[in-house]
Order: sequence, then structure tokens, then C-alpha cells
Amino acid sequence: MVVTATVALLAAATASMIFGAVHVPFSDIWASLTGQAEEGPLRQIIVELRLPRTVSAIVVGAALGVAGALLQGALANPLASPDVIGVTGGAGFGAMLTLLVWPSAIALLPVGALVFGITAAAIVFAIGWSGAHAGSIGRVILAGIAITALFGAATTSLMVAYSDRVQSAIFWLAGGLSSDGWSSLSVVWPYFTVGFLMAVFLARPLDRLALGDDVASSLGGRPRLVRLSAAAAAALLASSAAAIAGLLGFLGLVIPHLVRLAGGTASHRFVIPASAITGAALLVAADTLARVVLAPIELPVGPLMVVLGVPLFLWLLREAV
Repeated sequence: MVVTATVALLAAATASMIFGAVHVPFSDIWASLTGQAEEGPLRQIIVELRLPRTVSAIVVGAALGVAGALLQGALANPLASPDVIGVTGGAGFGAMLTLLVWPSAIALLPVGALVFGITAAAIVFAIGWSGAHAGSIGRVILAGIAITALFGAATTSLMVAYSDRVQSAIFWLAGGLSSDGWSSLSVVWPYFTVGFLMAVFLARPLDRLALGDDVASSLGGRPRLVRLSAAAAAALLASSAAAIAGLLGFLGLVIPHLVRLAGGTASHRFVIPASAITGAALLVAADTLARVVLAPIELPVGPLMVVLGVPLFLWLLREAV
């Protein structure tokens, strides 16, 4: 499974570098990446546009795949995804706030999405871990649904209040990878790094958690701390992904299911890295398809992910049942 996903990722990344509004031969790509090409428009396209976009797609796809795997393991819910803990709704509101209210501060868009995405997740878990039945998984999920609805209403209100500026925000809201070079990635890469490192260290505790809270505790685990840590890592990864690529659905939900079905194991020591590679491969391929299917018109990758994700998810449901 991991080998197949890695090969698919390499093939998708190569296609992403070659295809687009301008077709670039592989020999020119190799020469540019190895420093053998002369300065010129073609090298600029490869190094300053295609390469950062491909790297961004790899990182975002991996982040969403891992976020979904962490949440499904921590909440013991097969429908868990970044949407469940409010990250997507919060990030969407933060981005819209920047785009519509302060359009001159467009460089702050990744920061706004990141801050509000993490804030939304923090509110959800503060509610879920307070009062009676603190720590109830069902309570966390219900709080996530409520907070997502709240941020969705706030986002809609912003769009109505600033209807004359909505057009500039549509592409981000639909979900898509822009060709702005390394600027967005340079803002959020530390958060991606922390999130991925946390996911690596959480793989074994999540495996113990899957045996039940009592068993996990008897093995020296701390179920509540593991769930909070996994949710924090997922929120960090999903918010960072939304800061770069907008609102992308289905990846965080579908990828972990696909990995578990294909790999034949639910061990997070396999599911987490395999979800990262598979998510990256799928998003890179979808982004490439979005660029070439109606070239030179570029489609947002978000709707395309839904078109690809819904049949895949229905097939997974059929196979699981």
C-alpha cells in the first residue's frame, strides 16, 4: 500500500510539474531543478510557479489525510474529519474576514485562517471537556457541529455585508491552490512541522486507545490527554492546510478509510504515514487535473475533490458493509 501510494505520488508530482497552461518537457524540469538550466521564462515557471505549487499540494494533501486519521482514531468515529471539530468553519471565517474587510492586507490571509481555525477547535474542546459528562466523544462532536454552524453563519453575514467584494473571495472559498510562489507556505510551514511531529509521536498511544480507555490506562496511557493532543495536532494541520488551499472537503474523511481498507490494518503506525502519502498523491493529481481539464481556464480543486470523493466514499461504504 505504502509503495503503491509513493509511486502514485511521484507520478502525480511529475505530471504536476509538466502539465499546465504551458507544457514543460521533463528534461527542462530536471535541468532547472539541478541548476543546469539558464535563467529565463521557462526556468522561472518551473522554479517559482510549478515547484512551490506542487510542494504545497503535497503538504496540504498529507496534512488533511493525517488530520482525518488522527481525529477518527481519537474520537473513535468513522465520520470524524476537520469539519467535525470546527476547523474548516473557523478557517473559512478567518479567511473571509481578511479578504472582505481588509482586502489590502491579503498577505495576512494564511494567518487569519490559521488563527480562527485553531480558535474554533479550542472552543469545541473547551465545551466538550467541561461540565457534566466532560470528555464525552458525542459531546465533542455535537459541539463541533454547533460551532461550525456558528462560523458558517458569520461567514455568510460577512459575504452579504461586503457583497461587492465577494468575487475576489470565491476561488479561495471553493478551495484551490494558487500560484503565489513560496509566500503562503513560508508563513505556515512551522505549524505543519509541529503537527506532523505530533502525529508521529501519537501513533502508538492511539493504537493503545483503540483497545478501550480502561486497557489504555492499564498500559500506562492517558486517554484524555491523547485525545486532546490528537485533536490539537489535527487542528494545527487542517488549519494550516486551509490557510494555503482554502476549503477542501472529503480528503480528511475519505483517505483514512481508503488506507485502512487497502492496507488491511487499523494500526496508526501504518495508517498515519500511509494517509499522508495517499492524501498528497490524490490532491496533487486532482490539482493537475483542475489545471488541464479546461485549459487555459483553471478550475478550483475543491469542487473537483467532491466530484472524485463522493463516488470513492460511496464505494468505501459499500466495501465496508
